[in-house]
Amino acid sequence: MKVTRRRALFYRRRTSNLYRLFALALFIMAGTWLVTRLWTGEVRNPFSPTPTATRTSNSWVLEGEASFNAGDLNTAITAYQQATQVDKNNADALAELARIQAYSSRLLSNDSDRLARLTEALQSADQAKALAPEDSNVLAIRAFVLDWNADPALDALRNGKRTAADLLIEADQEALLAIHSNGQNPLALAFYAETLVDEQKWTQAGQNIQNALNIGGQLMDVHRVYAYYLESSRNYNQAIDEYQKALAINPNLTFLYISVGLNYRTLALNSPPGAEQIDLYNQALTNFARAASLNGQLKILDPSPYLAIAKTYAQEGDFFAAALNAQKAVAIDPTNADLYGQLGDIYKRGRNFETAILALRCAISGCSPVESCTARNLSSDCGGATVQPLLLNPNSATYYLDLGSLLAAFSPNFPSYCTEAVSVLTQVKNAYPDNAILVLNANDGLSICANVMAAQTQTPTRFTTPATPQATMPPPYYTPQP
Repeated sequence: MKVTRRRALFYRRRTSNLYRLFALALFIMAGTWLVTRLWTGEVRNPFSPTPTATRTSNSWVLEGEASFNAGDLNTAITAYQQATQVDKNNADALAELARIQAYSSRLLSNDSDRLARLTEALQSADQAKALAPEDSNVLAIRAFVLDWNADPALDALRNGKRTAADLLIEADQEALLAIHSNGQNPLALAFYAETLVDEQKWTQAGQNIQNALNIGGQLMDVHRVYAYYLESSRNYNQAIDEYQKALAINPNLTFLYISVGLNYRTLALNSPPGAEQIDLYNQALTNFARAASLNGQLKILDPSPYLAIAKTYAQEGDFFAAALNAQKAVAIDPTNADLYGQLGDIYKRGRNFETAILALRCAISGCSPVESCTARNLSSDCGGATVQPLLLNPNSATYYLDLGSLLAAFSPNFPSYCTEAVSVLTQVKNAYPDNAILVLNANDGLSICANVMAAQTQTPTRFTTPATPQATMPPPYYTPQP
C-alpha cells in the first residue's frame, strides 16, 4: 500500500519576513555608501597607515643629536623643540636644547640676536630644572647657560634685569648644586671650572677641570672648557691642542675652528717677524677658512669666519684683503652695526679715512640703505639696509673712540667735525671714567678740538668745511693697538 508523505507534519515551509528584508536592504545601502566613500577618500580605512607617522620624542632627540654632530645647530634646536612638544616632561631634552641654544649663540654676531638666543637657552634650562630640580646634568647645563649669559657687553640690552655679575654668581651656585648632586659628573665639574675662570679663580678652576678630564675625557665640552682655561692663562699652544681634541670628538662645530684660529693668530702676534710667524698666520687662516667652508655646506649665514679672516690680514698689514673679507662679512648681515664698526676700524688702519668715518658713523649713529652702501665702499644702489645704531658698551666703546679721534685729527682743517667729535668722545669719557686708556685718548681728541675751536673764535674765516675728508690727509691722532 502506498502511503503519501505528509511533509507538513515534519517541515515548515519558509515564508518571507518583511522586517528581515528591510534590514538587509539597509545593510546593502550602508555598505554601498561606505565603499563609495572609501573609494573617494572621504572615509579613511582604519587598517591603512596614517598619512604622517606620529614621531616619538626619542625620534626627535636622535635627529637633534645627529644634527648637532653635523654642525647644523639650528636644525638641532628645531628637533629638540619638537621633542619637548611631544613630551613636555622630558627634562633631559629641555636641558640639551638649552645647551645647544647656548652654543649656537656663538654663530650670531649681533648683540641683540645673541642676547635673545641666550635668553631662550636660559628659559629652556629653567623649564628643565622645574621638571628635575635635583638632576645633576640639568643643573650643570643651567650653570653653563647662566655663565654664557653673564656677558657684561650685554648688560646695556637687558633693560634693568639681572646684570652679568648677578648671573655669574647664580652660575657659580648652580654648578655647586650640580656637583653636590653628583660629584662624579664631568659636565658639572667642567662648567663649574668655566664659571671659575670667568670669576678669575684660576687655582680652583684648574683643579675642577682636571677632575673633569679624569672622569669625562671623552666629552667635547670638557676639552673645550680646558682649552678655554688654558687660553685664559695664555697657554695658547696647549689651548690649541685641547681645542683640537674637542674637534676630534665633534669635527663639524665651526666655533671650535674659530677658537683654534684665534689662538694661532695670537701666537703670530707675539712672534718675531719671520717664517714661523707667517706659518702661524697661515694656520689661523686655514682654520677660519674651514669654518667658512662648513658654514657654506650647512647654509649657515655666519659672518664670523670672514671677520676673523679680515682681522688676520689686517694684523699682517694686508689691508686690501682685510677690507674685502670684512665687506663679505657685512654682506652676510648688512643690518649688523657692529660689523660696520669693525669694517671702519680696518679702513682706518689701511688709511682709507674717508670711508672709515662713514662706516663708523653707521655703527654709532645708524644709517640709511644708501649710506650703508657708501660705508661699504659700494655704489649707492647696492641694495643696502637700514642700520640701527649701537649702544655704548665695552665692545662698542672702541668704535666711538675711533670715530671721535678721527674727526678730531681732521678738525684743524675742518673744524665743523669738532661738534660731532666732542659729543662722541665725551660720551666715552663719561661712560668709562675708570678706564685710563679710553679717558687718555678721549682727552687727547677733546684737547685738539678745544684748540681748534679757540682758533676759530679768533679767526673764523680761515677754515673751510667739506662734506668729508680726503684719503690723502694725515693719519689720525689716535691709533689703536691691534
